[in-house]
Amino acid sequence: MADAPLSFDLYGDAEPASPVILSVPHAGRDYPLALRAALRVPLTALTALEDRYIDAVAISAHGCETMLVQRLPRAWIDLNRSEQERDPGIDDGASRQTMPMMSAKTRGGLGLVPRRVSGVGEIWRRRFDADEVATRIVRDHRPYHTALAEALERARARFGTAVLLDLHSMPSIEPAEGAAGIVLGDRFGRSAASRFVHRLQGEANVAGISCAVNAPYAGGHILDAQARSRDGVHAVQIEFDRALYLDAALDRPGDGLAALAGLLRRMIDAVADEALALSDIGPAALAAE
Repeated sequence: MADAPLSFDLYGDAEPASPVILSVPHAGRDYPLALRAALRVPLTALTALEDRYIDAVAISAHGCETMLVQRLPRAWIDLNRSEQERDPGIDDGASRQTMPMMSAKTRGGLGLVPRRVSGVGEIWRRRFDADEVATRIVRDHRPYHTALAEALERARARFGTAVLLDLHSMPSIEPAEGAAGIVLGDRFGRSAASRFVHRLQGEANVAGISCAVNAPYAGGHILDAQARSRDGVHAVQIEFDRALYLDAALDRPGDGLAALAGLLRRMIDAVADEALALSDIGPAALAAE
């Protein structure tokens, strides 16, 4: 039997040309027929789960970096949840007896296969059997993480240091919560050296965009699974306010997309510069290759 096609797009060379690796796990808009047939709500209700068009920002900013962009939607399977975060409320392959320590996200309906959407409620008309979810794990979840891990290891082997930038978008944060247009997550210092977070903050500050760290988003499973900062593999999650690049309805790319892509490009370059400063291959040596 032929291998199933990959559910993500790979940009850049298999051998990384930069120490920075980019990941866009939640922008997928390719909704399978099996998903649509199982819905109890309009398909448009699922856009709240998307990092709406953050892939357009990433593609506009992309240079030579290796980058993974998931095509399937988060509603199909959430790449930022572990394989163990299966929700017994919707998944016959999970049970409260075998999973007594469910995460808060899973309890709230945002597990490996999301069960609820904020403001909408339950989204499925039926439960999923164990094999359905297991197939999604094997075909869609594991290949993405495997490809990401391989890219990071190749970058680390070449440059001595690799840095994953995991790109997401967020709804606007209310001023009472300390309004920020960008939130950087490094798992409270566990997934990346502070020098990379500081460089990202610096670029946001120059652009005049307020930037918070780990509040309210500290990063998720992708950072936990991929980061090995003591071994030279760092990972930072970046959340961009959707109002920065979408239209007034927060539905389609807006006038701010080009400016945000320019900022992301500068953030990538700053992190690459910092990584190369730690490497045996400096910028001058790399340019001479």
